[in-house]
Amino acid sequence: MRNRYLDLLRALAIVRVVVYHVTGWASLTVLFPAMSVMFAMAGSLMAATLYRVGPSAVGRRLRRLLPSLWVVAAIFVPAMLLTGLPLTPKVLFWLFPVVDPPANYWGALALSPIWYLRDYLWFVLASPIAIWLFRRFPLPTLLAPYFLLISIEFGIYQNPHGVLREFGLYFGAWLLGFAHQAGMLRRMTNRVLVPVVLTLAATGGAWILANPGPRGYDLNDIPLGNALWSAAFILVALGRAPSAAAWVDRNELIGRAVTVLNRRALTVYLWHMAFVVALTPLVDVVGWSHQNLLGQAIRVVLVFALVGVVTAAFGWVEDVAAQRPPELIPGGRPPSARPQAAPRRPVGGLIPDGRPGPDGEMLRIDRGRPGPGGDRPADGGRPGSGGEVPTDGGRTGGEEPVGAGRAAGRVAQRREESVPEQRGRSGDVSGT
Repeated sequence: MRNRYLDLLRALAIVRVVVYHVTGWASLTVLFPAMSVMFAMAGSLMAATLYRVGPSAVGRRLRRLLPSLWVVAAIFVPAMLLTGLPLTPKVLFWLFPVVDPPANYWGALALSPIWYLRDYLWFVLASPIAIWLFRRFPLPTLLAPYFLLISIEFGIYQNPHGVLREFGLYFGAWLLGFAHQAGMLRRMTNRVLVPVVLTLAATGGAWILANPGPRGYDLNDIPLGNALWSAAFILVALGRAPSAAAWVDRNELIGRAVTVLNRRALTVYLWHMAFVVALTPLVDVVGWSHQNLLGQAIRVVLVFALVGVVTAAFGWVEDVAAQRPPELIPGGRPPSARPQAAPRRPVGGLIPDGRPGPDGEMLRIDRGRPGPGGDRPADGGRPGSGGEVPTDGGRTGGEEPVGAGRAAGRVAQRREESVPEQRGRSGDVSGT
């Protein structure tokens, strides 16, 4: 069963990313370091799949990741080729973006979130080796990306490859997802967790204040501060995550929104920036300036509305990639989950005995009414013509016939054996 708390956390991260790209508020990156949280939860899912199926998890994860990118590429790459993008072999990186695929002047802005898929691909490919190391040397493996980033930021490792810089920045969050999946974060006592979180937050916060970027205290411009601050946030958000969050589904609207954002997270992420870029000049033309709160609010609403349209149009690709039945809007109740009408209480004290009748209804037995002549039917307890099995083991008139105890035991055994197994969607037998 899915942990709805994690679903809620992922949904909030997606919303935060979109709002940040619309408004540019740097404070959002500090209040909720969404990208690191998304990488941590992706790492947790990757670890779970690796534990379950081994290295074939890489192929499964790529199968779920790439089709949504190919849909974007099928629409935007021809448009960029028609507006000045040179046709070179590098265009093939749109099929498998282990490096940034080429884009023209407007495509570079509209498709800038591709960097997330690039890092995601590298982390997926590295995960089989990483989890082998993590199982044997958990703490050194967890710390390695942070030491790599420190060596880069302090100039010890000069001119690193861009991929290594990304490993230093976000692979630590991915490995914290491994630790979450292994239960390490939950097992940390407050005596250990609290000092670690405070140390990371204080060190990261001090680095952020001492090294502001071109956009102020935007974590995207301060890699080391980003990594340390995000690690503190993840340790709290995942280390003290509740095992369930049933309240998410108590409100049908909230529960459905969380489900939609989780099932369509990749589609929302890949498409939203194109609408942000397109709407920026348009809303200014009509007087909805992006420099005031009303104009920003209007842009946020419009971007989410347009993302909703494109998600309805192309989001089903995520269902196909995950081998689920395609849905226009995810989260509808399956027929088996819809509430059933309560069965009517039969007249005369009749109750179900657990055996299905000829029309799918439960056969019923009379509480205390014997068959003809007070005898049990000769067919071993099944209702015969004109009589039912008494539930009191054959007692009539307050007297207990000879062998009534054994007969009652046989009837009870038949009732237990006649209760059909109930199977869930996964094929597992569930108790009743």
